[in-house]
Amino acid sequence: MTANNLLTPAAATPQAAISLLLSFCLALGLGACGKPQENSRKEPPPALVSTVNAETTKLEIREQAVGTIEGLIDPTISAEVAARVVKVLVHPGQAIKKGQLMVLLDPTDYSLQRREAQAEVARLQALLANQGRLVERNQKLVEKNFISQNALEDVTTQQIALKEQLDGARARLASIEHTGGKARVVAPVDGVVEKQIVSAGDFVNIGSPLLQIISKQRLRVHLPFPESIASKLQPGLKVRLSTPTSSEQVIATIREFKPMIGAGNRAIDVIADVIDQPGWQPGASVNGTIILDERPNAVVVPEQSVVLRPAGEVVYVIKNNVAEQRVVKTGLRQENKVEILEGLKAGETVAVDGAAFLTDQAKVSVQKSGVQQATR
Repeated sequence: MTANNLLTPAAATPQAAISLLLSFCLALGLGACGKPQENSRKEPPPALVSTVNAETTKLEIREQAVGTIEGLIDPTISAEVAARVVKVLVHPGQAIKKGQLMVLLDPTDYSLQRREAQAEVARLQALLANQGRLVERNQKLVEKNFISQNALEDVTTQQIALKEQLDGARARLASIEHTGGKARVVAPVDGVVEKQIVSAGDFVNIGSPLLQIISKQRLRVHLPFPESIASKLQPGLKVRLSTPTSSEQVIATIREFKPMIGAGNRAIDVIADVIDQPGWQPGASVNGTIILDERPNAVVVPEQSVVLRPAGEVVYVIKNNVAEQRVVKTGLRQENKVEILEGLKAGETVAVDGAAFLTDQAKVSVQKSGVQQATR
């Protein structure tokens, strides 16, 4: 028997072969429909956040301004005698102490005048001594009635006149010595030489400028604050000062403020004094912060915790790994902290990093490492 004889008449036709193939594919499709779907929808993972506890701290209500520093003691040293400059012993930028010799002027003329005045004093002293002896002799002669009383009164008057002349000569000598001492120009205060005006060989008259000195012992700070806070300012308020030329911060008090508001900037000039602070320079800029009031128990959270939503500003309180949205009322913002006036209590845990991506009742996973802590 041949192979063709094994096929049935129905299977031997092409139509039968096609029908058999379609039945086999249908059976495979039905078998696949019976398996469970592997790509079913999964829930999103909880959001990863860091948390912090809301804390209480002291906040300051303050106003800031940038001003200038003025030197209150910046004398220009002038000549008090007319003389020629012999030597200048200091130079610009040099620090000097009170009483330090700075300029030498020629004292020759005053030395000669002093010698002349000394000679006149000596002459009058000799005349007065001789007149005193004459008065004593005349007194004895009057007692013995050898001369009249008028003769005694005459020599006594001459003695008094010589005494007055001697006092005048001594005063003139003292004046010459005082004036001659001004040929040695000394520093009146501690400070720094700002400018040298004369050189050796120059002739100066009385009042001619020699040097300019800047003293840092007493400085005055001028701070322009807006007119809107003028009613809140008063002498005695604390002001925190800092300047780029020094790393030291100074706490001063408002000494006074000018009553007239500037027409050009509509600002009030607040004045405070800085006394004997190293590194502070006249003419430098200064940052001033006036402390108007203090809030000792303010509730604060980091700035990242406060998120803007359609309901307003909100924070997300984390309880049992679930974010609860709280609408809050904010106040001061200082040093990356936000004051919470309403809607949150101290000690409650809020989201920090990742808070902007949360919604109400969203599940979260709290980050264990690098958790931020609120600082005062």
